[in-house]
Amino acid sequence: MVEQLQLVSPLAALVLFAVWAMLLVITIGTWRFTQFLTGTVPKGGFNPGAPHGSDAYWRVNRAHLNAVENLPIFATMVLTGVALNVDAASFQLLANVVLLARVAQSLVHISSGAPLAVLIRFSFYLVQVFSMLAMAAIMLPATGFLR
Repeated sequence: MVEQLQLVSPLAALVLFAVWAMLLVITIGTWRFTQFLTGTVPKGGFNPGAPHGSDAYWRVNRAHLNAVENLPIFATMVLTGVALNVDAASFQLLANVVLLARVAQSLVHISSGAPLAVLIRFSFYLVQVFSMLAMAAIMLPATGFLR
């Protein structure tokens, strides 16, 4: 017998999305601190505007930036839904899908830069975009926009 999938609330999904972004930045900070301690990179040797470090390090860096770029959009969707008292089960499901697709996208991004990985990563990104658009479609009637 298959257990029922446990969903978190949209607000919990938002917090977990932010925690994921923070875990990625902690990974970057740990990587940089280790490089500094071992003398591999001098103090101030990380140019924020240009790729630096190994390919794996740069993929973690980009995965973090991708998460941070999308966090405000996801926050807008979730917080607007909460403010409008949207309680549709589909809204909760979509918030969970966005979170899971974000983590999956980041993990694929970090794991490889191969063409197949890029395609899979982009697919996870599209899942997020379409899920957030669906969240907006659920909310728009409550705003009075579609009346």
